[in-house]
Amino acid sequence: MLDYMIYILAFAVGSILGLLYSYKKHGEPYVAVPDFNVPSAVVSIVGWCLTFNAGNVILSAVGFLLGGLIMGERPGYGRKETALGLILAVGLYVLLKLTA
Repeated sequence: MLDYMIYILAFAVGSILGLLYSYKKHGEPYVAVPDFNVPSAVVSIVGWCLTFNAGNVILSAVGFLLGGLIMGERPGYGRKETALGLILAVGLYVLLKLTA
């Protein structure tokens, strides 16, 4: 039960940090950003891969923090990067489970 509380807390902190970061970076209220942000994609991929594949409470919590950082940005920012990170993490999880 404590594990889930750590995960929820890490995700909430990551979401708040992502929101603060996106407010600092962009002043517009809502913009559907057409370009792909590579650093955010890397953070999202690493975060979601750690979340699904770590097998360790601390590394999974770090993964939730990084995933929440990108997912918690303002509307219109980070949606493509989050989707890519989730797709790759789930694909890696399935691949690892099929080979084991």
